[in-house]
Amino acid sequence: MVTADRAHASIQHASHAAYAAAPARAVGAAPDPGPDEVDALTLGRRIRDRRLAAGMTLGRLAAAIDRAPSQVSAIENGKREPRLSMLRTIALALGTTADELLRPDAPSERAALEIAVERAQRGPVFAALGLDPFRVAKTMSDQTLQTILSLHNEIDRLHRERAATPEEARRANAQLRAEMRARDNFYPELEAKAAELLEAVGHTGGPVSHQLVADMASHLGYSLHYVGDLPHSTRSVTDKRHGRIYLPTQQSPSRDSRSPILQALASHLLDHEEPANYGAFLRQRIETNYLTAAILLPEQAAVRYLTEAKNLRRISMEELRDHFAVSYETAAHRFTNLATARLDIPVHFMKVHESGTIIKAYENDSVRFPSDALGAVEGTTVCRNWTARTVFDVEDRFSPWYQYTDTSSGTFWCTSRIEKAKEGEYSVSVGVPFEHVKWFRGRETPHRAVSRCPDESCCRRAPDELAGKWADASWPAARTPTSLLAALPTGTFPGVDQTEVYQFLEAHAPRG
Repeated sequence: MVTADRAHASIQHASHAAYAAAPARAVGAAPDPGPDEVDALTLGRRIRDRRLAAGMTLGRLAAAIDRAPSQVSAIENGKREPRLSMLRTIALALGTTADELLRPDAPSERAALEIAVERAQRGPVFAALGLDPFRVAKTMSDQTLQTILSLHNEIDRLHRERAATPEEARRANAQLRAEMRARDNFYPELEAKAAELLEAVGHTGGPVSHQLVADMASHLGYSLHYVGDLPHSTRSVTDKRHGRIYLPTQQSPSRDSRSPILQALASHLLDHEEPANYGAFLRQRIETNYLTAAILLPEQAAVRYLTEAKNLRRISMEELRDHFAVSYETAAHRFTNLATARLDIPVHFMKVHESGTIIKAYENDSVRFPSDALGAVEGTTVCRNWTARTVFDVEDRFSPWYQYTDTSSGTFWCTSRIEKAKEGEYSVSVGVPFEHVKWFRGRETPHRAVSRCPDESCCRRAPDELAGKWADASWPAARTPTSLLAALPTGTFPGVDQTEVYQFLEAHAPRG
């Protein structure tokens, strides 16, 4: 689950510049920002501290910057990050500068303590324990806050200690998701590469044809070869020595025939080397998929189309899919790249196996995905009442399924569709907070559900009568796909038979 610089410079983008350039941090209960970073909580505390020092009420500051008091309160509480222009207006009203407000250190020791507690509440330990966040009141003593932090950190340590060795893949997923969230799943450097390649082959608009993709391969020095004996464990094989990309003669009806070519080219464009660990493999996969989508749905054209759809209040994943002639999943993925960075819409995405297991997930809209104590989401089970699960019970598989879901972190609207793959059926879902549903087709849906997860009484605990009858008399065999959760042996590609690949290349290599 990367494009050109944002048309509007947000504080999140500016304050995470150092973050984006550095390797992703390990995500535990609540990752602390680095010494040169500013997060929303620290920024909010600095604004509040400056306002109180100036003897200014919340309402007075709101009036000075022409915003509602609730918006200022959300900024001060670290729940909303102002754009750079807004931050400058706030700084002017407070008699200071934006640079001063963006300082990464807390304004006081007490503020630093409150920030640490707030950050802990937003981390996976609280979520895993099903604990509701609480307001850090002025009346709470420093000792009380220190005690909460100490308990939290010890629980986090114990969870990490238990899961450390077998959880490499889950840690890598959590780390990359934190990076994607910090960047709103928007990567300018990959967008630039996609735009450069499209320009090089003369793309002027409209869907990217298969012929144009073949031209891209030729431009990069590769020829395409369709064979009937491609190794079973691969979708394509690239012979870098002879500039050849081998593809299957029979294409899967559920896959876009352009994608394997673009994914092979992406590895070349991004100078990918054989991954040394699961984190490197996963990062390469995310970058490859992103670049592929950025080529099939070029940024300028996609933003222009989505902006018009937003103005008409009819954003639709199906229409985005049809307009650019891509798969539904590709359209949904691409929407998450552009939704926040270009349309100011926070969003979440899920790909869920029919067993209820989350395969892929992304969010920057405060939806609470199920997670373990490491912050990992992949491999956990989504609530039965969420759109990603209820869509499997819908009889009409040809129409989009829309639903509102009331959760502990707010009401979310989602659109979802079933996709088929060799591992079974999957739901692909895109959702937004209630206040942003006004931009989407399907907002009039009457379908509504309530989710109390992670409270086990919601859907995870079987009724007592059934549990009493079957708890000791059942032994199910899991059907959940596990390829994404397996640890990656050093120097190999997951699920690929290297010997078979080498034998294939030797047999097909040009002679003489």
